[in-house]
Amino acid sequence: MFEEQGIGSASIEVIAAAAGFSRGAFYSNFKSKDELIIAMLEDHVDRSIKRHLDLLAQHDNIDDFLDALKNMDRGKQDPLGRAPLLHMEMILFVARAEKRRPELAKRLRARRKLVTEIVETLLRKSGQPTAQNPAWTAAILVALEDGFRLHRLIDPETTPSDSFLRAVGDLRRALGIIATS
Repeated sequence: MFEEQGIGSASIEVIAAAAGFSRGAFYSNFKSKDELIIAMLEDHVDRSIKRHLDLLAQHDNIDDFLDALKNMDRGKQDPLGRAPLLHMEMILFVARAEKRRPELAKRLRARRKLVTEIVETLLRKSGQPTAQNPAWTAAILVALEDGFRLHRLIDPETTPSDSFLRAVGDLRRALGIIATS
């Protein structure tokens, strides 16, 4: 429903009806549309963390991990994975109100922590020296992913869906990080 109408156009009545609930049932679960959106973002981040950690446990090699990410069908596992425009709209919706920003910052920190763990684990498994500052490397990677997501929304013809993962592979090779089995 949000995918079709956007966040701003979706009233509580429409949201509740789409979920098969009454307006009262909606309010018994959420105080506001803001709270629902924050819960949806939280669910998205939680699912993403679990999915990435599961993949990380299965792959010892940077290239294998990146290939697994490329081949993963995010749309089936995560509603926001198949709706990047809605994902960006939700982030902007939360960010527009200063009082909601701490919730968004919490999700951003969770993403950065996950990527920090992935960087450290993959470098350790490959026998590579740890990045000088894995947390900063993670912040760069998260920003790069968000940037490619936005570029893909604006210009999908010149921004392939795997742009972020291709860029990570290119950076890995440019920096001389070797993939070992």
